[in-house]
Amino acid sequence: MQATINHLNFSYRDQGNGEPVIFLHAFPLNQTMWDEQVAALSHHCRTVTIDLRGFGGSDAGHPPLTMEQMAADVRGLMSGLDIERATLVGLSMGGYVALAFYREYPDAVRALVLSDTRASADTHAARERRLQSAEKAEREGAAAIADDMVPLLLGETTRQTRPDIAARVRAMIEANSPHAISAAQRGMAARRDSIYILAAIDFPTLIIVGAEDQLTPPTEAESLRDGIRGARLQVIAGAGHLSNIERPVEFNAALTEFIESL
Repeated sequence: MQATINHLNFSYRDQGNGEPVIFLHAFPLNQTMWDEQVAALSHHCRTVTIDLRGFGGSDAGHPPLTMEQMAADVRGLMSGLDIERATLVGLSMGGYVALAFYREYPDAVRALVLSDTRASADTHAARERRLQSAEKAEREGAAAIADDMVPLLLGETTRQTRPDIAARVRAMIEANSPHAISAAQRGMAARRDSIYILAAIDFPTLIIVGAEDQLTPPTEAESLRDGIRGARLQVIAGAGHLSNIERPVEFNAALTEFIESL
């Protein structure tokens, strides 16, 4: 499905009935990374996925692609779908967007699932790596970014045993515009620190992390849990940064239990 939000065209899916759950994808992927979750949960709730600004079938607009812009796009989609409050499920960059959304529209969040992400802004070194990656995307294209990212996104267990998952992730990355990849890296490099807002979160929150996550390891998930009053933490064995794709059965079980408890 297509929607016009903030003067741009966006691709989204809206399936199932009941309480709305909005899924926010990782960098540099698209909404199809949530296929297993939509299949598992559309019988329990209303599932909404969106290609965030610049990714998949959605327009990019002007660079950089900031987390606040993406959050405003999600809010616009909610308005168009007559959704007042929703549970947000964000993984990696999607987690950054979810936290930016809460910062801007706190009354529109019913519950939160933060997976393989962090609340802190980038360190100086991490920011420099992002900017170098942005330049590489512009210079060498999406395939070069896939070469760099796939080994980091997937856990060792997945890399050794599931070449099909590596191929799927690579295809998602290579389908994106190099300019959008670059603009999103610059947007993430400039993102605000969200640690200070964690203590004010007063709704149910689930933290999920892959035990083999190299980019946002379990220590980051523990920091999120400790910062949010009453938050639950689920560590998924055998999964890396893309825990929902690498271990969908375990991820879906945790997510379904959380959503049914709301």
